[in-house]
Order: sequence, then C-alpha cells, then structure tokens
Amino acid sequence: MDLQAIERDFLQKLAEVKSLPDLESLHTRFLGRKEGQLNQILKNIGTLSAEERKSVGQAANQLKTFLEEKITEKRRFLEKKLISSELETARIDPTLPGYPFLRGGTHPITQAIDEICDIFHSIGFEAVQGPDIESDFNNFTALNMPEHHPARDLHDTFYLNLKEKWEGKQSTGKPILRTHTSPVQIRFMQRVKSPFRIVAPGRVYRYEAVDATHAAIFHQIEGLAVDSDITFADLKGSLKYFAQKYLGAHTVVRFRPSYFPFVEPGAEMDVQCFLCRGEKQLSDGKPCNLCKATGWIELLGAGMVHPNVFRAVGYDPTKVTGYAFGMGIERIVMTRYGIRDIRLFLDSDLRFLEQFR
Repeated sequence: MDLQAIERDFLQKLAEVKSLPDLESLHTRFLGRKEGQLNQILKNIGTLSAEERKSVGQAANQLKTFLEEKITEKRRFLEKKLISSELETARIDPTLPGYPFLRGGTHPITQAIDEICDIFHSIGFEAVQGPDIESDFNNFTALNMPEHHPARDLHDTFYLNLKEKWEGKQSTGKPILRTHTSPVQIRFMQRVKSPFRIVAPGRVYRYEAVDATHAAIFHQIEGLAVDSDITFADLKGSLKYFAQKYLGAHTVVRFRPSYFPFVEPGAEMDVQCFLCRGEKQLSDGKPCNLCKATGWIELLGAGMVHPNVFRAVGYDPTKVTGYAFGMGIERIVMTRYGIRDIRLFLDSDLRFLEQFR
C-alpha cells in the first residue's frame, strides 16, 4: 500500500471514530510499532535504492507527523465531548451528607519532644539540632570514651562505609550513625563559647534486638548548661522542675550515684512510681509490675561535665563548669502514659495513635 492510500484510508477511518477506545485502536492500526501500516513501510525502506530511500523516507515521516497531529486533535475533541456529557447527566443531591475526611495528628513522640523543649525553653534553654551521621570522634572520643574504652561496648554502634564526602569527614574518626545526641553538644561547643544552655532532641541508632523495651531506632534529648559557676544544685533544681512540669506537680524525684564517662560526678534520676505511689504494691496487694515493686522508675542520667570533655572542645575546665543530662523520649512517654511496648510507636496503628490526638 502506498503512502497516499494510507492517508486516504486513515482519514476515512478517523471520521468514523466515536470513542476514545476506537481512537486508540486506530492509532495502533496505522502507527503501532509492530502492526502499524506506516511503520511497516519504514521497516522495508532498506530494500529501496538510495535515491528512493531518501524521498520515501521523507514523505513517510511527514505523513507520520500528520497522522499524529490528527489523532491528537481527535483525542482532545472526544475528551471534551466526554466531559460535557458527564456534566449534563451528572446529578448532585445537596441533601446528602459530605464525605468524611480523617484529620491527621501529631505523633506522640513529636508531641513529647515539643513539650519537653518548651519546658526547658521556659528556664532559658535553646533547642539545637545535629546530623544523624557523625564522626567517631564527636560521638565517643570527645566525650571521654577513647578507642577501646569499655563504655563503647554498651552502644552497639552502626559503623558506615562512606566513600563520598560527608559532613563529619573533617573530624577525626570513622563515620557512624550516632548512638546518642551528645555529639550535638560537642559540635555546639566547638563553635560557641559559654555561657549557654541547650537541649538537643533527635533520632539515634543502636544495633539492638527489637523487643518490648528496646529498639534499633529511637529518640533522645540531651541537655547541656555551661557557665563559670554552675553547680550540682543547679542540675538537681532544673531536672526536678522539668519532672514536675512534665509528670505532674506532685512528682517525687531522687538522685542516685551512677557512672557515665562524660560526667563526673554522675547520677541517675528516678521518679516515684505514679501507679503504686512508692508503696511497691497495688491496692489489691499484688506487686506493682510498672516499677517492678521498687517504688521508683528510672527516668534519665545526668552529671557534671567531665573536664576531659571541656578540653576536647578547647574549653578551660578551670574557668568553666557545666552539667549535662540525657533521656530517652520513648522511655519518658511510656512512663507518663503507662505504655508497656516501645514497638507501638513504630507500628502506625491508628487505634494507638488516635489516643494522643
């Protein structure tokens, strides 16, 4: 079939097309890659002489452009006609109720971070952020945990094999996923001089088996206050204020000596169990399983900043003092609401999340 015959046949069939499916069939018949009449001619053009190939190829491409333009024009006409038809036949009943739209809500972890930051902001703390990928130096060495320090074993670190440039490459050590948000404090002190008060919320990573109380990805918030005359009494006062603001005005706290390599002295702060009120057993006489019959719930770790940490960032530990603290966000939310399984925060179960809207 010659090109003129194809054009005549196409225009005749195009005039008969009444629907979009028919138009697609027409497109396949004339322009389809495998069965299209025009493409069959183009596939056989190699059998022609050089002079014929040039003239036939040029004419075939011009016809192809013409057919495509006609199909596009017809498609627009049919689509417009279809929309007009639907508008004419559609009926709207204004008495019917509207479609329900579910409103989203803020995740309980985000709610907790915002509320905790607001509490500390009210006593002069500024919220700061840092990268999830950190250097071994910022995450461990600068925090008084040099290589082979036994405290590193408690962090179950994800080490990264990064060949491309990364933000912490100019620092000493290998790239890792941060195991706590304390490196944010190191970064802050490397570029800012005291006095200051900051909190650093964020996501952290540890290579742990996931169960009801452990997760490989969770959230922490660290705090740091540095000045020329800060004492342990300032630390106790700030954390007691926070606990009573977040958990209730009648919250009772206690501090126990503890060891953390980046503080000296170090302590852990407990709150009196809000379920048994420190009685170690419930009203029915059964042992309290929330506090494990101790009357107390561990909330966070804290202490006075170790002189070695100050030296690592260029501070003079004879001229400045400071305190630091850190808490797991999931832990404190679980404590506040009596949640027993940390995995609920990651399951996206609306039955759980809607309770916090």
